[in-house]
Amino acid sequence: MLRIIILLGLSLPLALLSQESSKPNIILIMADDLGAETLGSYGGESYQTPHLDQLAAEGMRFTHAYATPLCTPSRVQIMTGKYNFRNYKGFGILDTGEKTFAHYLKEEDYQTCVIGKWQLYGNERQYELAGQHGSLPEEAGFDDWCLWQVKERGFRYKSPTLSSKKSGTRTYEGAYGPDLFVDYAKEFMENNQDKPFFLYYPMCITHDPFLPTPGEESFDAYDPEERRNDTTHFGAMVSYMDVLVGRIRKQVEELGLAENTLILFTGDNGTDRKVISSWKGKRIQGHKGYTTEAGTHVPLIAYWPGKIATAALNTNLIDFTDFLPTLMEAAQTENAVEGDGLSFYPQLMAQEDSVRKWIYCSYSPNWGKFQPTTYAQTHHFKLYADGRFFHLPDDPAEKFPLQPNKLGAAGLESYMLLQAVLGRYKGMITQTD
Repeated sequence: MLRIIILLGLSLPLALLSQESSKPNIILIMADDLGAETLGSYGGESYQTPHLDQLAAEGMRFTHAYATPLCTPSRVQIMTGKYNFRNYKGFGILDTGEKTFAHYLKEEDYQTCVIGKWQLYGNERQYELAGQHGSLPEEAGFDDWCLWQVKERGFRYKSPTLSSKKSGTRTYEGAYGPDLFVDYAKEFMENNQDKPFFLYYPMCITHDPFLPTPGEESFDAYDPEERRNDTTHFGAMVSYMDVLVGRIRKQVEELGLAENTLILFTGDNGTDRKVISSWKGKRIQGHKGYTTEAGTHVPLIAYWPGKIATAALNTNLIDFTDFLPTLMEAAQTENAVEGDGLSFYPQLMAQEDSVRKWIYCSYSPNWGKFQPTTYAQTHHFKLYADGRFFHLPDDPAEKFPLQPNKLGAAGLESYMLLQAVLGRYKGMITQTD
C-alpha cells in the first residue's frame, strides 16, 4: 500500500490528470553533511530554513530517506543507482567505467551540468588506496561544470579555487564559492531554457570548516586559511545553504520554467559529529560516518508545481539507489536502466505503485576510522550482518541490541525479512569490498 498522506483541505491540481509532452527539467540538490534534524520542516528548532520549509510545504516531504553515512559512498551510489559493493573503489574515487545519471540523461537529449563539490577524481593517497584515479566531470557525463576539488583542492568557501569548463582552474580572491556555483547554475539554466536540462548540485556547504558567510560581520576580515574546530558559524552556514536553494528556485520561476521543472533536495549523510541540534525538543548530535539514524537519515523534498500535490507527506522508505530510476522515469525514457533502485516517481504523482519494504547498505568507505559493515532495515527494525538487531524508534543510537528469541510477532517477522535481504546480497560481496 502506498504510504503517502496528503493533508486535508488541499486537492490535487488538475494538471496531475495529464502529462506534459515535453521532457521536464530536473534539478537535484544535495547538501553536504546535513541530517534531517536540521530543517524546520522536519522539526528542527536550531536553524532558519524558510526556503526549504516553503519548498516542503508546497511539495512533498519524505520522512524515511536514507543515505550512506559518508560522502563518497553516497555520491557514487546516487550517481550510479548501485549499491556500493558493486562499484565503490575508494574514498574520493568514481570509477571511469561507471555509467551515471548524467550519461543516461544525455542519451535522452538532456543538457547536463554539475556545480559544487566534485571530489571524485582523487588525490595521490586516494589513488594509492584505490589502485586507480577517479573520474573527471566530462567522463561522468556532464556537458558543463563549475566545481571545487577536481584535481586541485584549494578553498571551497572564501577565495575558492574552482574548475569550470569555461574558465579552467583559478582562484577567485575574496569571492564566496557557494555564490559562484549558483551564479554558474543560473547562467546554465538561462542558456538552456529552450531544451531539457539536468542540473546536479552537490553542495560544498555545510561541511566543515565552519566559517563566516557573506553578511556576517566577520566575513570580510577572516582568513580562508584559518582552521576552526568550533561550530559557531554552523547555523549561519545552514541558513546560507537555504538561501542558495531559494536563489535556484527563484531563477527557475523567473525563466518561466517552474511548471516543467522537478526540483529534488536531499543531504549526502548525517550532520557533522561536532554539531548538536535541537529537534522536537530533543538534543540530537550529528553522527556523520556512522550507521545510526543520526548518520544516515537525511531530508528529501520534491517540488514540482502542478504535478506534485502541495503539503504531501511521504512515509515510504527511500535509499540513494532509487534516485537514478526516478530521474529516468521523470525523463519519460523507455530505455532500460541498470541498477538496484526502485523509482519513486509514481509516488511523486500520487499513484499507487510498488514501494520499498526494506533498504540495504554495504558500507566499506576505506577512509579514516570507519569500519566496514553491512545492514538492512525496515521503518522500525535494523539488522546488521554480524547479527546485531535494533528497534529504531526506541533506540535510534543503537545501544541496546535485541535478542531474536525474545521478539514479538512484528519483530520476528522483520528479523526474518531482513535476514533474507542480507542473504540475498551476501554472496555478491567480494573479499576486496
